[in-house]
Formats: sequence, structure tokens, C-alpha cells
Amino acid sequence: MKTTIRILLLSLLVTLFGISLTAPSEASELRIATQPSPFCAPIFVARHKGWVEEELVRAGAKPTVKWSSFAAGPPMNESFASGQQDIGFLGDTPAIIGKAAGIDTHIIGITASGPRSLAVIVPTKSGIRSPRDLKGKKVAVVKGSYAHHLLVLVLQKVGLTTSEIELINLSQADIATSIINGNIDAAAVWEPLITRLESQGQARVLTDGTGIKKGVLVIVATSEIASRNREEAKALLRAYQRGARFIRSNPREAAQLIATDVNLSSDLLVKVLPKLDFHPAIQADDITEIKRSEAFMRSAGLIKTPVNIDRFTDTSFNRDIGGK
Repeated sequence: MKTTIRILLLSLLVTLFGISLTAPSEASELRIATQPSPFCAPIFVARHKGWVEEELVRAGAKPTVKWSSFAAGPPMNESFASGQQDIGFLGDTPAIIGKAAGIDTHIIGITASGPRSLAVIVPTKSGIRSPRDLKGKKVAVVKGSYAHHLLVLVLQKVGLTTSEIELINLSQADIATSIINGNIDAAAVWEPLITRLESQGQARVLTDGTGIKKGVLVIVATSEIASRNREEAKALLRAYQRGARFIRSNPREAAQLIATDVNLSSDLLVKVLPKLDFHPAIQADDITEIKRSEAFMRSAGLIKTPVNIDRFTDTSFNRDIGGK
């Protein structure tokens, strides 16, 4: 009887929420989900250097690693929901969306942060000189992104709301085209689009996240990895930290090493990397930032279920990778 009830409940979850109940792989491998972005630079360095496998061996784990790449956070969330990933690198907002949807993950570290890595931009020759000038203008964002949150904060700072602009939801690729063609007046975006458009003379920064939004991206792990296979999680974080240190010491060499991984020329990548802090330890102000993101997403109707960020973030790994 109990078995029948359990099956019925699981079926109901699938029907109501569309959640896949595929069991996690039992293969002796660590499955890592990345994005082709400069924000993931240290893990790509670590991959090229073989440091992930090296740290896994030191931790007494089998060094088989399966790598997957996703264009954005939402498809990565789908892969986690179907039990196909163990650790992933993504923005705080998609991580929160996944958690709110019931994906059993925890934030175990920080992928990157950097207030200058996200910004509100305008065409180079635009007459817009202040955020106040955005009133009544066409402003594009990727809805639900951390750049969307930046825009809201920038407007609030000058006494405006999104109802006083024409807010347009576009992908980063479409934003680039629209800025160049003059179809929008401004956009809230992140790297490497900022540096790419600046280098082409197509856009300039109106304001970035300095003093407004730290710009946090996170490392998430399934509960299985975060609790029962902690040594694997620690090994991954140590490898990531080694990658971060290599970037700080050898930025040009790192840019040349991973340019293909992030779909950006090494000359542009070397300009982006200094805007980012890659230390993986979770700091108090990171948690504050993630809480602000969660509150924004609830207020904007992007999530319906509140996420307890204190429970979502696991700072116990900090002692294994040290502070800044």
C-alpha cells in the first residue's frame, strides 16, 4: 500500500511540475556543466591543465570527468532536473529559479563576481548621458537576468521605475544587433558583450554595477555531491582556485589558452578577465547579493516559491579553499 501511494505521489509531481525523475548516473564520474563564458575562465584553465583530475586523485576519488556545455542557465537547470549533472557554473538568478522549481542543489562556491562586468550601455553617439535620460526610452534586457536586476537598481537610484521606460526582452545576441542598428536606446548587459561592442566603437557604458550590484555568479552542486561526496566537491573547488590563481598571475597566457572555450579572441578576453574576481569562497556580501536577487525575482514574479538563501548556500567548503 505504501509503495502504491509513493508511486502515485511521484506521478503527481511529474504531472504538476514536469520534473523528470531520472535517477542520477551511478557511473564513477563527476559530471560538470559549464557555459562558454569568461565567467567560467578558471574551470577551463583547470580543464586544460588537468587539475580537476589531479585534485580528484588527491581526494581519493576516481578521476573520470564528463564535461557538458550549455548556452545559458535555463537549459543547464533542465539537465540538473533530469539528474544528468553534479556540479554547474551559472548566474545567481537561474540558480535561484532552479531551486525555486524544486531542483535539489546547493551553492557551494562563487564562479565569479565583478561590478564592472555588467552595465547599462547606450550607442556610442547617443545623447543619453545619465540614467535619468532613460525615461521614455527603449531599453532592452534579458528578462530575469542579473543585468535586469541591475537596470531596476539603476533606475531606482535616480527615482525611476521600469514602468517609465519601454522595457524590451531580448537575448544578448539580439541586443547587440539592436544596439548596432539603432532599434533600441539602451540595454542592460554583461561581459563579454560590453567589451566587444566597446572595442567595435558601437556602444559605451552609461553606468556599470560599481556601488550598485556586485554581480555574483555561483557554483552549484547536487545534494548528493554536497553532502555524501564532499571530497569530490572540495577537489573541484581546489582545481577552480588553481585556475583563478593562474589567471591572476598569467592573464595573457590564460586568455590564449581558453579563448576557444569562451568564443572570444584572446585580445578581447585579456581585457575582460581583470573585471572579474574568481575566488570561489563564499563571502558575506555574496550572500547579501544573492538574497537581494531572490527578493527581486519574487517581486518581479519570476519565481513563485521563496528560496531560503541561508539554506541554499553552503559556506562549509570555505575552510577547504581559504579566504581571499
